[in-house]
Amino acid sequence: VAQGLTVGTYTSPHLERINERIKRNGEPISDDDFAEQIAGVADIEAITGVRPTYFEAVTAAAFRWFADVAVDVAVVEVGMLGRWDATNIVDAQVAVVTNIALDHTEFAGPTTTDIAKEKAGIIKPGSAAIIGETEPALVQIFRDEGGATTMVRGDDFETVDNSLAIGGRSLDLRTPTTIYSDVFLPLHGAHQGDNAAVALTAVETFFAAPLAEDVVHEGFANVEMPGRFEVLGVQPLTIIDGAHNPPGADVCASVFFDDFQPEGRRILVVGTLRDPGEMLAALRADEFDVVHACTAPSPRGVPGAEVAKAARELGCDEVYVHDDVESACEAAMRHAGLLN
Repeated sequence: VAQGLTVGTYTSPHLERINERIKRNGEPISDDDFAEQIAGVADIEAITGVRPTYFEAVTAAAFRWFADVAVDVAVVEVGMLGRWDATNIVDAQVAVVTNIALDHTEFAGPTTTDIAKEKAGIIKPGSAAIIGETEPALVQIFRDEGGATTMVRGDDFETVDNSLAIGGRSLDLRTPTTIYSDVFLPLHGAHQGDNAAVALTAVETFFAAPLAEDVVHEGFANVEMPGRFEVLGVQPLTIIDGAHNPPGADVCASVFFDDFQPEGRRILVVGTLRDPGEMLAALRADEFDVVHACTAPSPRGVPGAEVAKAARELGCDEVYVHDDVESACEAAMRHAGLLN
């Protein structure tokens, strides 16, 4: 957008409204436009007799809308893994992989090598592959996929300086063409600095040219990532994070304890869709003073009682059980002195 292009973005999941998944220049698709696109997908089902999955229907709606509003470039986030994902009908000019961790192992696994092989499927013969992963064996999997070019973090680009700053990170970023200094990124965690180098290299590669420094500074200064270590308030410090696997939970805990170094009582509200023991250990739940365990609002949500049991087994002393997120948050706010 800072370059003056019309940009469509397709991301998942949404936090409040499904419209958030499909945006044009940062603005979500309207209800009327979304309904029109879904109706178009339904017409295809009526003709072919093939019923798409939920994600397939929303993906098709996004692509139809991008065509209708004639975006100049589309940024499309893979829903799950890559090779067999609905989004992979795209022949990407630039294919980006940030890093590899064990996730969605019910579909691929059990090793990171298996995950990497599936993610590599987004790299097409004409793609420039931008790889944030640095493990040599995994990097080789992406090189072997046969993209037009492959650029790897640490070799071809990197975050030269990644410092804690008020409200985010201060970065020096090296791309294959340029070093951009004193770039402010309003996101928390050193990993976001590494992600910034990946993103900047991807954009440079798309344009096949360096970017003006003011465009880089403006672009990063306007980055928003709701639900990813999002600070909702500071007195008391209140943070939400949607980490959905142990590596993500580990990053969340590292940022919380190492970057913020919170003082006073530490209160954790947690619900999960997977092994609560692994998630709580990654979140370092035993370093919190109070844990409010709840049932995540999903058919796959682990019952709050099971989450609480895992917290006690981890060594947490003060643990409470709630049936839903709302009641857990209310109880946490009472503990923090925000409610009577």
